[in-house]
Amino acid sequence: QVQLVESGGGLVQAGGSLSLACVRSGRAGSPYTTGWFRQAPGKEREFIASIKWSGDSTYYADDSMKGRFAISRDNNKNAVYLRINSLKPEDTAVYYCAADVRRLWPLFEPTFFDYWGQGTQVTVSS
Repeated sequence: QVQLVESGGGLVQAGGSLSLACVRSGRAGSPYTTGWFRQAPGKEREFIASIKWSGDSTYYADDSMKGRFAISRDNNKNAVYLRINSLKPEDTAVYYCAADVRRLWPLFEPTFFDYWGQGTQVTVSS
């Protein structure tokens, strides 16, 4: 079994930055393709970005996401990170990471991810 644990969320003022982390534990194995999603109250889960298991490719939902969000990974630490800059109140959501054991690429559909973390809350005040 694979566990994913997100951390780094919190309350931040608009214009600030946050770095979220997703650490994998449990079943040992090769790195997985990992993605970040978010879900705001009353809205559907939204894809943000994913990073290939090898770390040499990234995929963002759109150019606006690519401009303020940055996904990275450190396979030595079994960790994937999401840096969010210039935070806006509309970024308020629960942020989730998810992993795909089949190492598909590119990957952005939530149904193709096998494991999910419990989420970390990000709240942006205006």
